[in-house]
Amino acid sequence: MKEFPAFPIPVAVIGPGTQVEDEALHYLNMPQGMETFRPPILPEPEELVGHEQAHLALRDVLACLGATRTDGHNRSIDLTRLPPEDLKLINQVMGEGEVSAQVRADDDAGRHVAVQESVFAGVWRVIVSDGGRVVSDTMEVGAIPQVLRTSATEDLWITAPRWQGALPPNVQNAPALLAEIEDQWRAWKPGTPAHVVNLTLLPMSNEDIGFMDHHLGTGRVLILSRGYGNCRITNTCVPNTWRVVYYNSQDVVILNTVEVSALPEVAMAAKEDLEDSFERLTEVLAWVEGD
Repeated sequence: MKEFPAFPIPVAVIGPGTQVEDEALHYLNMPQGMETFRPPILPEPEELVGHEQAHLALRDVLACLGATRTDGHNRSIDLTRLPPEDLKLINQVMGEGEVSAQVRADDDAGRHVAVQESVFAGVWRVIVSDGGRVVSDTMEVGAIPQVLRTSATEDLWITAPRWQGALPPNVQNAPALLAEIEDQWRAWKPGTPAHVVNLTLLPMSNEDIGFMDHHLGTGRVLILSRGYGNCRITNTCVPNTWRVVYYNSQDVVILNTVEVSALPEVAMAAKEDLEDSFERLTEVLAWVEGD
């Protein structure tokens, strides 16, 4: 019988347990928890007696929800002159939801706006202070408080910075992205779908990110959403352009974007949210008033 020469290429045996991994695989941790509606801890019936102003304010909130869910227009209820005990009752009934925001003051003595969504999506507490003194305390019903939109437009540059000469070291892709973003915000008009530039999927160096942020600017509006993981939203100093960064539960960036839109939807209450909040607040108010 003819003998064949040994096969010149070694044959590897393939099968379960035959392959040894030199390094363990490391996967990026994704968000582990999702914020869901948690009903407020309601006061005992005896604690509700004698707080008629709080009851009136809560009825006003419900009426505003009923109207806003139909026409989409924001409405506000002034809480500035409520007695402290009535205000405490409202705080307990409304609770804290998943979105908070602020309009930062230019200095410690400036005007500062603090926003906190209640557990009823689309119902917001808006407190304005000046030099540390509260000058306005309102409950606002709507997709998002108007002050956040207004402040973003007030932060716009009259003239955006333009880079001339050689680019800084390690800056390669940022100029092309800035040109794309400028085309989008110049063409934007109400009703235009959001244009999202996903920086996570692009070959962006730290210097590219810094260069881009310098030429977009950073405004005073900061929005934090904790719906699924964490989302940090800041306005830029060019029209209708936002920095939107998502983090997992370990605060590691999982998605880094620039969004051209009136305001990122992740921060806003949808019409369905307002409908749901109207039903939930109706039930809560029935308990508060002993119906």
